[in-house]
Amino acid sequence: MSQGVTLYTTQFCPYCVRARNLLDHKGVAYEDIAVDHDPQLRREMAMRAGRNTVPQIWIGEQHIGGCDEMMMLERQGRLDELLAQAGASS
Repeated sequence: MSQGVTLYTTQFCPYCVRARNLLDHKGVAYEDIAVDHDPQLRREMAMRAGRNTVPQIWIGEQHIGGCDEMMMLERQGRLDELLAQAGASS
């Protein structure tokens, strides 16, 4: 995976919606990989992340975890720095 932000999500997961809303609010472009109806993509996500839950979020090459971890980075004032390092800031 290269620069930017990548999310593995499902359409109606409230945590996925929350993560997308934060990135949209910040004006950050991201790749949204929907795993709703694709067991192969869900397996790929689980293998890469070591987790089965959605969303799973990468900023650049760094797997940051899920929505809770991204929100924690935002509260700590560290999310914008990570986004800038990955070339994903607005």
